[in-house]
This record gives sequence, structure tokens and C-alpha cells, in this order.
Amino acid sequence: MSIAIRNFEALLAQGKDSALLRYTLGKAYLDQEQAENARSHLQQATALDPDYSVAWKLLGKAELALGDTVAARRAWQQGLACAHARGDAQVVKELQVFLRRLDKQAGMA
Repeated sequence: MSIAIRNFEALLAQGKDSALLRYTLGKAYLDQEQAENARSHLQQATALDPDYSVAWKLLGKAELALGDTVAARRAWQQGLACAHARGDAQVVKELQVFLRRLDKQAGMA
């Protein structure tokens, strides 16, 4: 476990839970190729802030790393709706690319 993860987990243990902390932990675990831990924190981030489009984006990546393309698609579609609503053009573009890749892999394109 990295020092950063330990520090973030310590903040969580102190009761400083937030969508940003959960997102940061999820990203750190995903960077360490610990997709199961990442998914758990990213699910909590999106529960705490359902409009957090970047958390939805990473949740989809964690789901894909775990081999669940249906859950990845669901997360990315939710993130896309949030990003559209917030006017976050960069996240919209990224999620559209991710969804097109899933469609291609599934033979839907």
C-alpha cells in the first residue's frame, strides 16, 4: 500500500468522508491496479455526489478492469448525463470515446 493511500485511508478512518476523498482513494487504488478497492471507493463517491461525472468515469474504468462491461457502460452513461448537465465538455468527449470502444468490442459499431 502506498503512503498516499495510507494517508487517505487515515483521513477516512478519522471520519472525514467526502466524495472527493473517496474519488482520490479510488484513483489511487486504480493506479495501483487494485480495481476491487477502487470500485468500492468510487461507488461511495458517486453515492455521496451523484453529479460527480469524473467519479463515474473512473468507476467505469474500475468496472472494466474487473471485466464487468455492463457495469462499466452503466457508470459511463451516468457520467455522460452528469457531464452534459454540468457542461463539462472534456468529460463528455472522453466518455463518448469509452462508450464507442465498448460498442466496438461488443460488435455494435
